Amino acid sequence: MRRTTVQKGLAGLAAMAAATALTVASAGVASAVGTPTGFGAGTTGGGSASPVTVTTGSALVSAMKASGAAVIRVQGMVSFTGMQKVAANKTIIGVGSGSGIQGGGGLNISAVSNVIIQNLNLRGGSDDLINVQESATKIWIDHNTFNDSHDGALDIKRGSDFITVSWNKFQNHDKTMLLGHDDGNGAQDRGHLRVTYHHNWFAGTTQRHPRVRFGNPVHVYNNYYQGVTSYGVASTMEAGVLVENNYFENTNRACDLGQGDSPAGSLVQRGNTLVSSGACANTGGGVNAIPYSYSPESASAARTSVMNGAGVGKIA
Repeated sequence: MRRTTVQKGLAGLAAMAAATALTVASAGVASAVGTPTGFGAGTTGGGSASPVTVTTGSALVSAMKASGAAVIRVQGMVSFTGMQKVAANKTIIGVGSGSGIQGGGGLNISAVSNVIIQNLNLRGGSDDLINVQESATKIWIDHNTFNDSHDGALDIKRGSDFITVSWNKFQNHDKTMLLGHDDGNGAQDRGHLRVTYHHNWFAGTTQRHPRVRFGNPVHVYNNYYQGVTSYGVASTMEAGVLVENNYFENTNRACDLGQGDSPAGSLVQRGNTLVSSGACANTGGGVNAIPYSYSPESASAARTSVMNGAGVGKIA
């Protein structure tokens, strides 16, 4: 009788453990929500790896540096210091609308492929909030909220390629998005730095949305520029940028050719709406054809879509 009771008890515990494991797995995210379009299409991150949940900065750093595919769920606001490496084949996704990274740390996506960053609050960085560099490829940055970093919010440089930046909100920031870090880096950057920026919201930011060197084509479409105090897009140093169906509202200058010591690149603009905003400079040519299919919204429809859908907590 005692053995039967023990056996029943163990069986009950095993059933409870199995049920708990099933609940955790069901509550997790088998992969990122949605799929990227544009140059980052085909990025899968951690794919269908069983999700793990982290609640501290040290646990996040350990998980994202580990080899192998992983889906890492960030629960709550976590902190770490410095730029920390993200290994290949990772999905890092925030839980709900109140999760992310604060307090000085940033994500360094360097010399790796197949990384997804989604639904994170990123704020207070002592360097960049996200830095993509050293020929990193197949990267998707989606539905994050960027706020107040010492340097760039999202910089992409040093030969990185095939990247989509979508449905993010950028606020309280100066040097928002750099694409190509130096005029003298053409040997590494030419033929690369192909990035799609769509459905992002720039709310009261200053400059670099993006500032482009060498990348051609770079596709900037269906973004909402609201109260940008310096300039929206800048095409410089051999770049070719298509600026299409964006909504510029109270933006000092919508588009520049050249910036600082960098000479003018090429920029083609079409279908944009400018409300109380400076002009979008236009060379009328010199931009390579967009190599993928897409269906842009009108600028006014994109403004509504972005206000309703960009940033943390807005993934379907």
